[in-house]
Amino acid sequence: MSGYVSVRRFPVLTVQTPRLDVRQLNADDADPVAQIFADKQTQRWLPFPQEFGQIEGKVWCTEMATERRDAGDGDHYGIVRREDNRLVGCLWTRRTDWSSRVTELSYAVAADARGFGVAAEAVDAITLALVLEHGFQRVEVRVAPGNIASRRVTEKAGFTYEGLLRNAGTVHGGRVDLEVWSMVAADLR
Repeated sequence: MSGYVSVRRFPVLTVQTPRLDVRQLNADDADPVAQIFADKQTQRWLPFPQEFGQIEGKVWCTEMATERRDAGDGDHYGIVRREDNRLVGCLWTRRTDWSSRVTELSYAVAADARGFGVAAEAVDAITLALVLEHGFQRVEVRVAPGNIASRRVTEKAGFTYEGLLRNAGTVHGGRVDLEVWSMVAADLR
């Protein structure tokens, strides 16, 4: 068996807050996910070049989520508002390092659900589950410096600013620096 490394699957997560359910995405979520990603403000900060084109909701919710899970790299989640059972946002984990128990978290919220603390509440809930229930030691969020709303989400969720990675990312407008924010297991003790 030498030379083989087993692939860890990302844990199946369903977390609840008083207002939200955070759960894995499925094919039925394709239309609201496509609408979230089609929003101009969301597109401005998506972490890939514009030439990649529009995100197709069904592929994001099914094929891409399954590939990420099967590779052990992360997962795709929906943020569902409990009062009306409406999907109002997405979270996704990626760049998971199982030997260090580290993952990166990203998020996007529907335009009409912004400003109500939905993203911070969901980020906080999923981060707590990853650290306290699944043994992760570090959860990172990377934010383009001009994305003030995303910076506020990380602050409200209790993440700590660590510094700037120069020319480390891409948004629809091109190359950008990235602020690194983190929550580590010791922050929760």
